[in-house]
Amino acid sequence: MNLEDIKGIGNTTIKYLNELGIYNTLDLINYYPFRYEIIENTDLNNLNDGDKIVVGGIIENVPNVVHFNRKLNKMSFHLNTGKFVTNITIFNRAFLKDKLNVGSSVTIIGKYDKKHNSITASDIKLGLIEETLIVPIYHSSFKISSSKISKIIRSVLGKVKTLDYIPKSITEKYRFIPKEKAIKIIHDPKNKTDLKKALARLKYEELFMFMLKISYLKNAKRKNDGLTRNVSYEEVLKVINNLPFELTKDQLKSVKDIYDDLISSYRMNRLLQGDVGSGKTVVSFIALYINYLAGYQGALMAPTEILAQQHFQNFQKLFPNINAILLTGKLKAKERKEVKALIESGKANIIIGTHALISEDITYSNLGLVITDEQHRFGVTQRGNLKNKGITPDILYMSATPIPRTYALTLYGDMDISSIRTMPNGRKPVKTYVKTNKEIKDVLYMMLDQIKANHQIYVIAPLIEESDKIDLEDVYKLEEKMQKAFGKICHVGIMHGKMSAKEKDEVMNEFKQNKIQILISTTVIEVGVDVANATMIVIFDSYRFGLSALHQLRGRVGRNDLDSYCILISDKETKRLEVLTKTTDGFKVSEEDFKLRGGGDIFGVRQSGDMNFKLADIKNDYDLLLKAKEDGENFMKSKEYNNPKYDFIKKQTIQSANLD
Repeated sequence: MNLEDIKGIGNTTIKYLNELGIYNTLDLINYYPFRYEIIENTDLNNLNDGDKIVVGGIIENVPNVVHFNRKLNKMSFHLNTGKFVTNITIFNRAFLKDKLNVGSSVTIIGKYDKKHNSITASDIKLGLIEETLIVPIYHSSFKISSSKISKIIRSVLGKVKTLDYIPKSITEKYRFIPKEKAIKIIHDPKNKTDLKKALARLKYEELFMFMLKISYLKNAKRKNDGLTRNVSYEEVLKVINNLPFELTKDQLKSVKDIYDDLISSYRMNRLLQGDVGSGKTVVSFIALYINYLAGYQGALMAPTEILAQQHFQNFQKLFPNINAILLTGKLKAKERKEVKALIESGKANIIIGTHALISEDITYSNLGLVITDEQHRFGVTQRGNLKNKGITPDILYMSATPIPRTYALTLYGDMDISSIRTMPNGRKPVKTYVKTNKEIKDVLYMMLDQIKANHQIYVIAPLIEESDKIDLEDVYKLEEKMQKAFGKICHVGIMHGKMSAKEKDEVMNEFKQNKIQILISTTVIEVGVDVANATMIVIFDSYRFGLSALHQLRGRVGRNDLDSYCILISDKETKRLEVLTKTTDGFKVSEEDFKLRGGGDIFGVRQSGDMNFKLADIKNDYDLLLKAKEDGENFMKSKEYNNPKYDFIKKQTIQSANLD
C-alpha cells in the first residue's frame, strides 16, 4: 500500500510527509508518537487561579467571532459545566463555529482565570470525555500538524503488514502482545494499561534487534584467525617487575586480559578504557612488548604530533633496547624515506606516529598489533586502513573517556572491554572549586600563588573570538585580562582551533618547556598531553561543557605529586557542576553525565544513528536492554536461529551491521 492509495490525502500532504522521512505506509505506521497528552476531567471543587483545566459542558449561546485581521480571530461563548457557567475564549478556531451548536456537548482544555470566571482554551474537543483520553503527539512541522498525522496513521492501521522481529520463544517468555496489536495501540491508545504493554513490546523489539546486531558483529570479528604467539607470562612479569614504578591492580588485570587475547587463536578486538592519568599508556607499551617478543611489529597511532612524540619518548625510556621509530607528517623527505625502509624491512620493531601510519606509501613487514589512542577521535575508515596493513593484526583501542557500563554495552558492545579505575600511587586528587564571576578576584589570587611557586596554569575559554550574540569570555579577551594581571611577572600564551597544527605544536612545546607560564586555550588541549609542572586549570563559562568534558580538561593537571587545582567559573548550573567537586572518579562523573545528558552526548557529539531509538531509551530502559542482550546472545546459539522462518531476522541483522 502506497501513500497515494490513502483516501483523503493528496500530493501536497504526501510532500509534507516525505519531509518528515515518511515515504510509504510502513514508514507511516513506524512513525511513533514521541509523547502522549493525558486528558482527564478536572475536579471542579478545588480550582485555583491559573490552573490547567479539562472540563466538559453544554454550549449555552451561539459563539461570537471577532476577526482582528486575516490571520487572527477570537471566538467566545458560555459553557455550562453543571457546577457553574463560565466564559470560554479561544483564538484562531473560527472554523469550528458551525459545529459548536447551542445545547451540544464539548470538552474544553485550557487555563482557568478565577477572578473573571473564564477559561482561555488551547483546544476544544467535540463531545464529553467519560474516562481518560490519551492523545498521541507526533513530531510535526508548521506544514502538517500532529493531529493531521495521527488521523492519517489511524486510517491505515490494520491494513499494513509488519514483520515481527521477536522470535516466538521470547514472545511467549515475556507474554508480549502481538506486534500488530501493539502498533494499533501505540497510535490509538484507549487506556494506560494497554499503552504500557504496547510500549514494552515495541521497545523490546528495538533493543533486541540492536543487541542482536552487536552480538553478530562481535561473533563476526571474533574469527579463529589470530596470530600465533608463544610467549610465557613469566617473561611479561619480568618486564613488569623491572619497571621504575609499580602497576596498579587494574593495570595488571588489563595486561593479563591483553596477554590472554594475544596468545589465543582469536583476533583481539579490545577497548582499554581508563581515567586520565590512570596508566593506560604503559599497559599499551607492555602489549607492544608481548607482541615484540613473538617477533611481530607493533604500531601505536596517536591523534596528534605532540601526543605521538610524548608516547615515543616515554617508550624509549622504558624499553631502550627495542628499536622504536617515530613516524609523523613533520618528517622531511629524506627522513621519511629512511623510516619507510626500516618499517618495510622489519628492522623497526615498534612504530609510533600519527595518521602518517596509514599513508598509502607505508608498507609493514609483519604487523601483528595495532593500537589506536583516543580511538573515538579516528573515523572507522582510518582505523580500518591501519588494520588492513597487517594480515590479521590484533586490535587494541584506548580511550581516556570513561564510559558508563550502560553506554559501553551499546557503543562498544562488539568489543571486549578492560577498565582501569584505580589511579597510580603518588597521584593526588585534583581539588575542584566552583566560583562565580563575582569571585574572580579570589581566583586571581589562587593563580598568583601557583605562579609564585613556579608552577604553570591552563586557562580555558569556550570561544575563539568575541561574539555579539553571546557574552562569553573568549581567548583574546582573556589574554588581555591575564596580561594585565600577570604580564609583568610571567609569560602568557594563547592556543585555539583556528591555528595551524604547526602553530599549536610550537605553543604547546613552549608551554612544556616552561617558556609560557599561563596558557589560554579553547578545548584543543589534547587528552594525554603531560605537563607535570601544570598545577591549575581555570575554566570560564564552565556551564557550557558536559561533566565528562570538564573532567577531561581537569585531567590536564594533577599529573604529579603536587597539589593541583581545577577552578570552574560559572554563574549558571552551579549545582550540576558541584558533582565535580565531590569526585575525581571519571567513571562516576560519566555516570552522572549520562543521567543528565543521555548517552549520545557523552563525547559531546552524537556517536551513531543506531543510538537514536524511536521508543527505547538506554538510560531509562537499561533493565530491558540487559534482557534483550542476553536473549539475543541465546537466540544466536539456539536451533531457532537456524530455522528458515527467521531468515528475515538474520538478513536484517546482517544488513544493519553493514556486513552483507
